[in-house]
Amino acid sequence: MRFQDEQTIQCPYCWETISVLVDPSVSEQEYIEDCQVCCRPILLQVYCGDESVSIRVDRENA
Repeated sequence: MRFQDEQTIQCPYCWETISVLVDPSVSEQEYIEDCQVCCRPILLQVYCGDESVSIRVDRENA
């Protein structure tokens, strides 16, 4: 059983690569997380399958 997976995304504001933790036990998720570099809010849409995780990132106010 996996509790959290570390995934890498690119910030849609500053374009830095950052790591986020994803809960793979929930198949579809949407939440806001601040960029660890520029502190701006990132909208994450996470889709978890059996062995795969897909993340769509966007600016919160896009």
